[in-house]
Amino acid sequence: MASTPGTARALICTLELQLDVHVLILSLFSELKIGQKLNEGKTKQIFELVDQPGLVLVQSKDQITAGNAVRKDQMEGKAAIANKTTSCVFQLLQESGIKTAFVKQHSDTAFIAAHCEMIPIEWVCRRVATGSFLKRNPGVKEGYRFSPLKMEMFFKDDANNDPQWSEEQLLEAKLCVAGLTIGQCEVDIMSRSTVAIFEIVEKAWATQNCTLVDMKVRFMEALASWRSEPAKRQTGDGLTLIYFHVYRELKEVTPEAMQMVKRNFEWVSERVRLLLEPQASSRVVLLMGSTSDVAHCEKIRKACASYGLPCVLRVTSAHKGPDETLRIKAEYEGDGIPTVFVAVAGRSNGLSPVMSGNTAYPVISCPPLTPDWGPQDVWSSLRMPSGLGCSTVLSPEACAQFAAQILGLRDHLVWCKLRASMLNTWVSLKLADKKLQACSL
Repeated sequence: MASTPGTARALICTLELQLDVHVLILSLFSELKIGQKLNEGKTKQIFELVDQPGLVLVQSKDQITAGNAVRKDQMEGKAAIANKTTSCVFQLLQESGIKTAFVKQHSDTAFIAAHCEMIPIEWVCRRVATGSFLKRNPGVKEGYRFSPLKMEMFFKDDANNDPQWSEEQLLEAKLCVAGLTIGQCEVDIMSRSTVAIFEIVEKAWATQNCTLVDMKVRFMEALASWRSEPAKRQTGDGLTLIYFHVYRELKEVTPEAMQMVKRNFEWVSERVRLLLEPQASSRVVLLMGSTSDVAHCEKIRKACASYGLPCVLRVTSAHKGPDETLRIKAEYEGDGIPTVFVAVAGRSNGLSPVMSGNTAYPVISCPPLTPDWGPQDVWSSLRMPSGLGCSTVLSPEACAQFAAQILGLRDHLVWCKLRASMLNTWVSLKLADKKLQACSL
């Protein structure tokens, strides 16, 4: 995203889970040279790192707030709980392929992040109607499910209780952050990114039988070193109904009530680590007709690795050794691991139909076509006998993506990588279009 032609700048969004926190313990920072305090909010402090230009320390506090800090209390241990949860969600996003401002967790109550300037817009993404949405939209019942997701934006202005804005208001405001003017391209990227981030976190929490109710996302522009892709930082207004709204809706704040709220926060922080663990192992088995197909298979394996999928390479010919082909097939069917078979065979492709006709597992044909006979050879992969469900994908990268889409139905981490890849592809096209338009002027 560029403020001038030829300059590419990317939004960096920050992810601040709204159980942010506050207690400054200087002994924790012994290995860091802490500079001046750059900013302080309701639940965190931000400090300069003298010996690490472009980075800051985000220190959580033990304060819990609701209603734009109309209600606020101290909760011992909240800083550590919030920091752990925030760091885990950052890690989930980064491992999925969404770059974030998060660098690493520094201590129990602080993490290191890129030094950025906040865009004063809060993007709210909702799956379930609850909280303030019901007050602003009378007649909508609690629990109404939004499909597609409901998007709202709010201008960060504490004095005016963060008024809701329309896209038109945001565009007309012509906000300028760190030299970047927020225009249609930036608004589109922030909107699309918010949805992708929500869906990734939602998919992960679903593995714990939890519903992601709504989420707030803030975006930032880097001040020190520009990054080539949007980096996100997401905030959960309600990872589950149990998570944040409990404190907001307390009729009276008592020690007993605060203990209940703390238990809810602790429950989330204990479960959030599980979001980083695969729910089921899976693999792709590449069967090649001869070792001359190794280079083609390596392209598939490399692409599979980008989705976190392990690959096994085997050599077998359905024409010359059908019994061995079926023995290898049975080897991978017998251990119960979800598997996608990929048949890589040129000329007369016998691997794909033999595999597809003898296994209930998915089979993908990815023939290594050559310039001379490719147009003729491909028909042995496309024209299958009746009763076979083998698909043909010519591109090694597309073949790996298709395998990931199949296995991602059972493994949320594979699915999250696919979702992030979709976003990154869309953003790169959006930025390329913006750059071309700027060069044309």
